[in-house]
Amino acid sequence: MLIKYKAPLLITLLTLVSIYSLSVQAQQQRNNGFDLANATIPADEILHGGPPRDGIPALDQPRFVAGRQMKKLSLDDRVLALDYNGVQKAYPVSILDYHEIVNDDFGGEPVLISYCPLCGTGMAFHSRVDGKRLHFGVSGLLYNSDVLMYDRETESLWSQIMKSAISGEMQGNSLTMLALEHTHWGDWQRRYPKTQVLSFDTGFQRDYSRTPYAGYSNSAALYFPVAHTDRRYHPKEVVIGLDINGHKKAYPFVELAKISRPLKDQLGDISLTIHYDSATRSARVIDSQGRAVPSLTSYWFAWYAFHPSTEVFSASDRLITPKDFPEGQ
Repeated sequence: MLIKYKAPLLITLLTLVSIYSLSVQAQQQRNNGFDLANATIPADEILHGGPPRDGIPALDQPRFVAGRQMKKLSLDDRVLALDYNGVQKAYPVSILDYHEIVNDDFGGEPVLISYCPLCGTGMAFHSRVDGKRLHFGVSGLLYNSDVLMYDRETESLWSQIMKSAISGEMQGNSLTMLALEHTHWGDWQRRYPKTQVLSFDTGFQRDYSRTPYAGYSNSAALYFPVAHTDRRYHPKEVVIGLDINGHKKAYPFVELAKISRPLKDQLGDISLTIHYDSATRSARVIDSQGRAVPSLTSYWFAWYAFHPSTEVFSASDRLITPKDFPEGQ
């Protein structure tokens, strides 16, 4: 049955539809108080993670204790750790689960420590960009299930894994990555006995003995959708990934565990050695000059979501490419 509307009513309906459409567009251009109008990634793929801006509070005045004085950590507790500018520091993952960002300083150099529990990604960066010291917070937004950080100076949004600003005044700028390690506290303390460690006295009331992500690392389920998926490995299989001069390659721990170590490899024109430790479930990358190479330890799903054309190391010495396994198979 064809319904005939009188002209005034039709105009009113069209106006309401137009207003609703503009309202939806406006909502898509702002999320959690951030302007997404000029974002370099689709605004509708930037998702609200649940907490409001700074609902997960960054640590802006981190306190440290000497490693030998730390009594609350077991030797096999996970830490993110950095040796930079003559200073060594460790950050318990049990604290980072609740804070995700630490605005820190290494011998006078500002450093950002970032952690995304959903992707298993801990990354360290210089936090001075174009000569400006930036202080970061947790936006409460996600892209490909990964934390979007924001700097308080300009309120620009930054993708942790992409290492760049995706909206705001700083859009197009990149962060310089540092060689952060994911390992056991006992391993780091043994190699760096003079290390400092982030204190559990953070100034916030949190039960750091309990993780809010219990069972997540073993489950195949994701809390949020991602743009690209691949079933070669369990979604939470841990990999160490490299992105050097446009060359991207992942080394799944399940593959590294099958070979004699260390592994010699070539990525582009760079010679590398990958050291994998099955006891600590950790890996680090060294170049031909013996220098630590910045790398990303993450869940497999997170690496692939951002790098669907990645190369993947296989213990059979065969280079697996996306052509061998079409997306989603």
